[in-house]
Amino acid sequence: MPYADLQERREGSGMHAAAQPCLRVCGERFHLLPEGAAWLAEERLLVVADLHLEKGSAFAARGIALPPYDTRTTIGRLESLITRLKPQTLVALGDSFHDSEAEHRMDADAAARLTRLSCSLDWIWIAGNHDPVPPGVFGGVVKEELRIGPLTFRHEPLPAPQAGEIAGHLHPCAAVRVRGRRLRRRCFASDGTRMIMPAFGAYAGGLNVLDNAYDALLPGFDFHAWMMGARSVVPVSASRLEAD
Repeated sequence: MPYADLQERREGSGMHAAAQPCLRVCGERFHLLPEGAAWLAEERLLVVADLHLEKGSAFAARGIALPPYDTRTTIGRLESLITRLKPQTLVALGDSFHDSEAEHRMDADAAARLTRLSCSLDWIWIAGNHDPVPPGVFGGVVKEELRIGPLTFRHEPLPAPQAGEIAGHLHPCAAVRVRGRRLRRRCFASDGTRMIMPAFGAYAGGLNVLDNAYDALLPGFDFHAWMMGARSVVPVSASRLEAD
């Protein structure tokens, strides 16, 4: 792992490791958090992807009954991270809202909490395919993409090579066998030159990193899936992963 800064301390199932493993992307050092966010401490920058707020209510409107708690759960996790880390800037990498009507379905309490968060720091909404025009009522600034030093933050990853790209969209997850038991988890996917972020939203789901959709993004097996455990994130070589 030439690009990993991790002193592993395996526990239990093998999915726990030392707190806040670090991944370098084009020399920039990210702390990967088990909540599914990335923390660029030098910039005091917190990155999340694919919140998909109000996905539950969107499904309910189509007659698919899901408990309507995904938005409050997702916002609660954001509140906890912001309280703990005190970032100066938050970048949300697109598909923050599940569709163009999400703001109208959101209850007043959740909307007020989200507004308080977005007004408490420099909040940047990256436009996604589900929300090309994120609602302005929640504050913040909307951008197609954001460049900071060698890094480019965008929603949908572009075909390799894309050195410095930090993207979301695909909701990466990975599966591995540990002590005879198959574990499937959301993950960060990186070859050290780019990173694809896991979905942060409670109902977002995931696409296995061995799916053909990643072939042009992470060619071959020269990458790691940084799998999210209960308390930390553990890198697993692509050669150890299992397809769905």
